[in-house]
Amino acid sequence: MKEFESHILVVDDDKGIRELVKEYLDQNNFITSTAKNADDAIEKTKIIKFDLIILDIMMPGKSGLEFIKENKNLLDTPIILLTAKGEPTDRIEGLETGADDYLAKPFEPKELILRIRNILNKTNVIKHKREVEFGNVKINLNKMLISKNNKQIKINNTEKQIFEKMLNAPGKVFSRESIGRLIKIDKERSIDVVITRLRKKIEDNPKNPQYLQTIRGEGYVLWIE
Repeated sequence: MKEFESHILVVDDDKGIRELVKEYLDQNNFITSTAKNADDAIEKTKIIKFDLIILDIMMPGKSGLEFIKENKNLLDTPIILLTAKGEPTDRIEGLETGADDYLAKPFEPKELILRIRNILNKTNVIKHKREVEFGNVKINLNKMLISKNNKQIKINNTEKQIFEKMLNAPGKVFSRESIGRLIKIDKERSIDVVITRLRKKIEDNPKNPQYLQTIRGEGYVLWIE
């Protein structure tokens, strides 16, 4: 049985480019889905957890840059931008906004594959980090334990999922909506309760947190670096 590497979403309004990129990715052992515009892409991301998105900048309706600005925090997915050669400003803005890499059209398919694998390799290394220590706290996701002040505190699966995301992206702000989607809770109050519980497990003073902080109007961030 064929074993696939990763699931990639190709977003481009040009049907010819979508089909060519899909064909090449399929040949190189990737599962590939396509979207014809930004709205189509976001609908697919609600159903499928993609490992990487290849995103065209210039599209009718919402541009690739608008897609990143509106959805990067929610998706937490690596993005490679496809740009025209004469768009250096857009490339820079795309990287500043949150894209992980870019490739100018026309491009060599082999270079696209190399860039995809480089990003996925880095992502996989981060995902394998299962034990983190900061301050007087040590978190072991494999054992689902927190060691603090010579005491061991258990964490449940919901708490583990949140820590897994935050520990692998220190300094990144996670909105309540993105956390809710992760742990399948849609009530903001319930999400706040989970965060409060986590604070009690890692903070010396949960009411004045040093690590798991609130960013007013945006969400939560874990500062451990």
